[in-house]
Amino acid sequence: MSDKKILENEETKALLVIACGDEGVQINVGRRLAFLGAGLKLAGFDQVLAALRQMLELYPDMSDRQLRLVASEENAYVKEILNLNDFDEANASMQQHLQFLADKENLLYAGILPFADPLELESGIKGHMVRPRNIHIANKICFTLAGGETTYNLGQYLISADWFAFANQELIKSIIDTQVKFYEKLAKRPLKFVIEDKGDLPSEIVEKNRAILLSLGYNFT
Repeated sequence: MSDKKILENEETKALLVIACGDEGVQINVGRRLAFLGAGLKLAGFDQVLAALRQMLELYPDMSDRQLRLVASEENAYVKEILNLNDFDEANASMQQHLQFLADKENLLYAGILPFADPLELESGIKGHMVRPRNIHIANKICFTLAGGETTYNLGQYLISADWFAFANQELIKSIIDTQVKFYEKLAKRPLKFVIEDKGDLPSEIVEKNRAILLSLGYNFT
């Protein structure tokens, strides 16, 4: 599948949604900030949210600074971290846990992304799952540096590095290492690292995010 531009317009392009970095997650309306399991039971995620909210203050002409949160079907991380038997249990549990997380952290829970046509969720978000069921086909990890995903690519897992400039390196390393380790286990091989550096954040923040990523040993081409 070729790269596909995320569908946006002037009213929806600034709506940021936290979702899993699973390669099948496609946000058609909104912009994805990707974290393993959408941040569920990711140690230090409350501190990440604080950094993301600082990041939001630098967005130009942004009238809606509320972060959204979505679940996604067939989430391997949720199934493992919650020690569940199958993906039916994982689908239900992810929704319940993310609703609780949203209430706790003042996020807007938008719903779950299905293996179906793009679904209109709550809070202005639309999306779905597009990889084959029970198959992971990504061969690289993409780090977003400039304010979330602007180009969808089925061949890559996604990790948000947009917030690095607003957090300490110990937290950043822990969050990134956890995600990379899981995706490489899922892929059963080392993965190539790439970046996406086009977006709404100021260039100086993008460059700081890039420098921090490189300093942690994540070299990309």
